[in-house]
Amino acid sequence: MTYWLVNAWFLGGAALLGVAISMVPWRPRWVAALGALGIVGVLTAIFDNAIIGFGIVDYDPSKISGVRIGVAPIEDFAYTLAGCVVIPAVWVVVNRLGTRRSS
Repeated sequence: MTYWLVNAWFLGGAALLGVAISMVPWRPRWVAALGALGIVGVLTAIFDNAIIGFGIVDYDPSKISGVRIGVAPIEDFAYTLAGCVVIPAVWVVVNRLGTRRSS
């Protein structure tokens, strides 16, 4: 199993959640999520390169695409992308449920 196959489950679930939450009137502000993705993406690139460069984490070369940002495989950024979709979506739902209960 390749890392892209594993990532497909996370990215697919994140995409479904993002689309579902975008259909409700109290949806997240996706522009803010994109800004967060830029910041977290840079931090992911820095720290992933550090932990891979120091040999703390390694990837099986037969299971990655070979595309890298520094020494970090591009597949490693899928969780950052999924997190920047899932976290705002969950935040909106939890906030909405909390508002509904306090009313």
